Amino acid sequence: MYKILIADDHPLFREAIHNVIRDGFPDSEILETADLDSALALTLEHDDLDLVLLDLNMPGMHGLNGLINLRNEAPTIPVVIVSAEQDKQIVLQAITYGAVGFITKSSPRAQMTEAIEQILNGNVYLPSDIIRSQKSGRRQTSYNEPSIPPELLQALTRKQLLVLERMTKGESNKQIAYNLDIAETTVKAHVSAILRKLNVHNRVQAILSAGDIDFTAYLRR
Repeated sequence: MYKILIADDHPLFREAIHNVIRDGFPDSEILETADLDSALALTLEHDDLDLVLLDLNMPGMHGLNGLINLRNEAPTIPVVIVSAEQDKQIVLQAITYGAVGFITKSSPRAQMTEAIEQILNGNVYLPSDIIRSQKSGRRQTSYNEPSIPPELLQALTRKQLLVLERMTKGESNKQIAYNLDIAETTVKAHVSAILRKLNVHNRVQAILSAGDIDFTAYLRR
């Protein structure tokens, strides 16, 4: 069904994520490695990979530098970071550097399966609890978080606000359509309108920009 590479130096976690993939996506071909160099070699050898699940702290990674190296060597293969890290800035930087998702190792099994499914379906997965959390301590300056001016939010219709709120929760178009009881094609039209009205280029920018918005205040109007 899919060909997926698990790159993680912890055998127990590799086994756990292997089982998640095996149970959630039967007949998938699963490759495993424990360091960045062999992950790079495997991505070059298997250019038909559907996804790489990349540990942030395994040998050779040097933090997000490993992600950058992998994206440079294999730019067409989607990469999702799987890490115990829960720092909001790290999550945002990973997406900025080309990851299509960020899954925390503490995620429940069902949530991991859902995250992988969303990513395989072409969506970006972000841990909504981390994205929507307020910063603590000093502000890091390595990533300047975008924000949406109130007047742009005011330009969104109520339905578009509801769609944007669902987007920030990491929901796919299919999930949004189900939860709002509208057609998936209607959701796609709303997403296109949202991107245009907010002056952002893609779904990730919209999600990151809207991460700390209190939607309740805007939906009361």
